[in-house]
Amino acid sequence: MDFSHEKNLVRQYIEEFDKAEADSIQAVTELHFTSDAKIYACYPFDQEQSPAALTTSLWQPLKNNFTALHRRQDVFMAGINEADGSCWVMSMGHYMGLFDKAFLKIPPTGKLTMLRYAEFFKVEDNKITAHAVFMDWIALMKQAGLNPLPAETGNSFVYPGPMHHNGLLFNQQDPGESDRTLALVNQMVADLDQLNKSGNDQCPPELLAKCWSPDMLWYGPAGIGASYTIERYQQQHQYPFRQGLKDKVFNGHVCRFAEGEFACFFGWPNLSNTAGGGFLGLPASNIRADMRVVDVYSRQGNKLAENWVFMDIPYWLKQQGLDVLARTTSI
Repeated sequence: MDFSHEKNLVRQYIEEFDKAEADSIQAVTELHFTSDAKIYACYPFDQEQSPAALTTSLWQPLKNNFTALHRRQDVFMAGINEADGSCWVMSMGHYMGLFDKAFLKIPPTGKLTMLRYAEFFKVEDNKITAHAVFMDWIALMKQAGLNPLPAETGNSFVYPGPMHHNGLLFNQQDPGESDRTLALVNQMVADLDQLNKSGNDQCPPELLAKCWSPDMLWYGPAGIGASYTIERYQQQHQYPFRQGLKDKVFNGHVCRFAEGEFACFFGWPNLSNTAGGGFLGLPASNIRADMRVVDVYSRQGNKLAENWVFMDIPYWLKQQGLDVLARTTSI
């Protein structure tokens, strides 16, 4: 299927967004979004109910406080959401700018700063009718010299894009390749869902090896960090995650699609769980909390090779009584 029309619409929005000054962003938004477009924005912007409100609370301050802000895309793709048959476009990479004024009370550095993002756009009748925005605020805090969480089990840094530099899918892709990628991701998700139901928190590496390359790259959110190879991924993320959280339930995804050798999804929320102690180096809370997560995948051959993950960790912590943004910046 050809998604060139939907891609061009989103690319036009991105181009105009990058060129616009802060006081012009609202006009760009009004041109490309329906006024009642559904908004899925990470904490603390998750209360915004319209593109106009999100522009006022997030985009205009971001433009004002980061000089010469523009996005550097690593992955751009489109596809049919298997949940409802709608068409979505996804952009992932970094917003790059000079951090010149405090943002979210995070002190400025005056230096080049890379802000990880993933955005999803639902396109209908020449307009964007839904918009999901995930950003890694903890990665931003770390670049400003703030460390709001205990030591990571992995290692976070400014993550690269796909190793073969093939993530910008501006042209039409082979639908057969898209089907292969989505089938592999669906198998992986089904395996993990069964693992949740089994209660087995010592997942054998053979289970992961069904879908993952042995030298997989997993780029997790700041606070968890990145891991390399199945063995280290299990040591540095999967086991701490599975053993530190209990009563895990998969809630499904708002959007999941593939194009070519890439796939992506997000949920609202994806998971529900209870902190049993140890995850993120924090104690048990025994408070049920939801996780909003983005995954972007790259397939090589018949295995998943790379995975970029966004997790709304500040929201997960806020449900348990810790506003990590407010606490850290007040100190």
